[in-house]
Amino acid sequence: MHSFVSRLLAALILATPLMAQADNPFSFAVIAKPVNATAGAKSVSDAILQTDKDNLAFVLVNGIKADNESCSDALYQERRVLFDRAKNGLIVSLSASDWARCMSARNRSIAIERIARLREMFFTDEFSFGDSKLPLIRQSAIPSFGMYAENMQWRIGEILFATLNLPNNNNNYLNAAGRNSEYEDRQVANADWLKRLFITARSNKLHGIVLFSDANPLAHRAHTSGFFSSEKREGFAEIRRQILQAAKDYHGRILIVHGDSDADRTATRQSIVWKDNIGALRIDPAWTRITVDPAQKQLFSVTAHTRK
Repeated sequence: MHSFVSRLLAALILATPLMAQADNPFSFAVIAKPVNATAGAKSVSDAILQTDKDNLAFVLVNGIKADNESCSDALYQERRVLFDRAKNGLIVSLSASDWARCMSARNRSIAIERIARLREMFFTDEFSFGDSKLPLIRQSAIPSFGMYAENMQWRIGEILFATLNLPNNNNNYLNAAGRNSEYEDRQVANADWLKRLFITARSNKLHGIVLFSDANPLAHRAHTSGFFSSEKREGFAEIRRQILQAAKDYHGRILIVHGDSDADRTATRQSIVWKDNIGALRIDPAWTRITVDPAQKQLFSVTAHTRK
């Protein structure tokens, strides 16, 4: 417990300059995962080089690799090298293609082993990647959730930012007999993380919360199919209910930034879709620039979208 409190205080102290920007507009960028193996490293590298030229509070990479790229340590390490070279502070949010859809040569799931490896390779530091280091508070600092280092939060001005591991394969819910342990344990962790985020935002009267995830938990899926899915259960129902209920007691804006093209096939590019105080924005390749302006009613706006 002492270690957790010490890390928390250190992160808050280091975050003070960022908090001082409370009333000033600022922008951040979100890089989409590559569309395929052919685009691969070049699309990620090009997007980082382009965002390096912009004056950004931070850059978030929403997915390390394309669906048809290798799940090997070598590819993970290649992407980590690219992230380390970024000029802006760079934060990674995982997608299903990074771990949940990974298969062995015998066509068996290796998701559990791959998510463990990703946590070792990308989520051990208390700061972001890149030259401009952002202090991060990880859920793994909480003893009960020491495994979930990929769930992170940071604050700039009156906005709380956070990542949430929600893979776009029905939340990795498996249609199988017995306990669905990975899904169920992560469900408990995500629920606790969301609860803490909303408590922080309400108690500090923050203007907004931005959640980064692979899937859009607000999108209703009439049915799902495939090896990793179940037609009997929709894997985002509990998280969706929690977000909708929490939004009723929170007077600020909530923006969910995701890469869920399967759920939002008809979504308008460069557009935030609002319902009450909750907005959803799908990120398409290559990257999107989002501006936060406390003087504007909707608080968030998409100011640029670049596609290769």
